[in-house]
Amino acid sequence: MHKTSRRTFARRLGAAIILTATVPFAASTAFAQQGYPNKPIRLVVPFPPGGPTDTAARIIGQKMSESLKQTVVVDNRPGASGTIGAEGVARSTPDGYTLLVLATPTLLAPHLIPRKGYDIFKDFTPIGAAYELPIVMVVNPQAMPDVNDLKQYIAKAKAKPGSLNYTSAGNGSFGHLSTELLKSLGHFDVQHVPYKGSAPAISDLLAGQVPMMFSDMIAALPHIKAGKLRPIAVGSSKRVSFTPDVKTVAEQGFPGFDAAAWGGLLAPTGTPKEVVALLSAELKSALADPVVQQKMLGAGTIASYMPPDQLAARMRADDKKWGKVIQDNGIRGD
Repeated sequence: MHKTSRRTFARRLGAAIILTATVPFAASTAFAQQGYPNKPIRLVVPFPPGGPTDTAARIIGQKMSESLKQTVVVDNRPGASGTIGAEGVARSTPDGYTLLVLATPTLLAPHLIPRKGYDIFKDFTPIGAAYELPIVMVVNPQAMPDVNDLKQYIAKAKAKPGSLNYTSAGNGSFGHLSTELLKSLGHFDVQHVPYKGSAPAISDLLAGQVPMMFSDMIAALPHIKAGKLRPIAVGSSKRVSFTPDVKTVAEQGFPGFDAAAWGGLLAPTGTPKEVVALLSAELKSALADPVVQQKMLGAGTIASYMPPDQLAARMRADDKKWGKVIQDNGIRGD
């Protein structure tokens, strides 16, 4: 190739790379020319198969694999509230082929357990938020036949301070933290009975062993539909389509209360900005697909894209907010 032609080609290639950061859909073409992705992409889910994070990752991964023309593999690496999987991704090569599916428990884990093999803010680069996981406050209608809303529940708790119990998926779980925050705002006292996972907690809630739980929607919804659990409040700032008639905590006397778990994608720090831009655009496109949205609703999650800068801000805000709840209540992980 002629020397001048080579320079011209180099300038054009450089311009194409720069363009990918500002024109997401041009990114796919530019990177395809450079060979990315040219091998399978691994989504590390730091939780066991079957949960909300795993389910959402599989739905999104399948759609992204179609548009990227490359296999997207979900790799479950559970343990220690998600920190084992996160550590592995933090140490991986920052080339866009190993990504972390971040969920709220993994964000908050460093506040709860001494294991700190990574810094979520220094060792990772946000790609984008992917879903919201609503939580709902439910009671056993046989154990609490006269409780139909949050006001009635709090009144019952205040009538017998410290005598009522509630359950959760474990110490430091999002349901645990949300209840403790509500307790401090509502000035009432109920005792925490933690379980190792939502399944045994729900089981004893259904049996009447404990009367109340702040549960993720996936675990609670089948029992709500069957009439075995009664929803009395939604934790998120807005009502959700799963239980449209159930008021939020904010609507029931606690303005500003917002407790919703969520998930998103992160890449190891050092991943090329152009790769992050491409993956973020692909994630956004996948979540805009009506079929993907319906599949996620069917799994109890809500598709909800958020660009990298907004996800970074949310991570810091939630880390500060829930970190304070953990510190104020002396909570430690299991």
